[in-house]
Amino acid sequence: MGSNHLSLTWVLLVIFFSFPSQFVIQTHGIKSTRLLDLAIRYYTFKSYKHFKTGLPYDVRLPSNLTGIDVSTVKYRCGSLKRYGATINEFHLGAGVDVHPYVERVLLVTQTLGSNWSNIYYENYDQLLGYQLVSPVLGLLAYNAEDGTNFDTQFEVKIESPNANGITIDFGNYTMTKKNNDTASLAGRMQMCATFGDDGKVTLEKEVGPNVCGATRHGHFGLVVRADPLLLAPERKKIKRWKVVFGSSFGAAIGAFLLGLLLIAMFVKVKKKARLEELERRAYEEEALQVSMAGHVIRVQNVNHP
Repeated sequence: MGSNHLSLTWVLLVIFFSFPSQFVIQTHGIKSTRLLDLAIRYYTFKSYKHFKTGLPYDVRLPSNLTGIDVSTVKYRCGSLKRYGATINEFHLGAGVDVHPYVERVLLVTQTLGSNWSNIYYENYDQLLGYQLVSPVLGLLAYNAEDGTNFDTQFEVKIESPNANGITIDFGNYTMTKKNNDTASLAGRMQMCATFGDDGKVTLEKEVGPNVCGATRHGHFGLVVRADPLLLAPERKKIKRWKVVFGSSFGAAIGAFLLGLLLIAMFVKVKKKARLEELERRAYEEEALQVSMAGHVIRVQNVNHP
């Protein structure tokens, strides 16, 4: 993804954190993977009160996020590093580190339904030659030292020093139908897709049947190579959506910049007119003073030959 995508993401993040409660009400219009994470985070900590350490909790989401399952468990970072943990399809081996270090961490897992998983397909161009055959599963972590202040619940990193120290088991999920039937997809080799925050996808082989490996938190899915002919209509659809969105966003920015330009021109014209008026008045006052001085001189000459 380019710099424009990053700039737009930062703008949306500012809007989200400025008006969190009002913004997430309209989650049905989410098209950004980052905003989806923020919405899930918001509802997770909205229900966060006195979660007991080591006990899993299911997070209740609003109806416009139907199709997403979210679970969370709080751990002490020291215990997590010594013993590891298993939460739903994710297994964290011993030795995992939390950066920056906090006393307690809240692990949040996401299981996205087909509609929400498609957001990843639409936002990562590298998947155009592939198709998802599993839901996208996410693992994120947040500071859990203070559950009363939403602003303190910043995201932290979970990393393992060991290769494949974090595993994701997709065994409970069968292949999904998408532009093809399950039988034809079954003969194709599955690959593990890791969706990075930088907009890139990493494809690697499975570490076991329907099992993917990772060294850090993130979002993951199983993909297979797709028939280009079958993907052509969808590619056009995605491209059309991007063109419409880009055009609308560009038009809005253009109108905003044009408005600023017109305001700047208006201010400049007004300022110039004001300066000209001041100069005119100064010139008239100076001319009047000169005229009055000349009159006084003439009067003096008449009285004193």
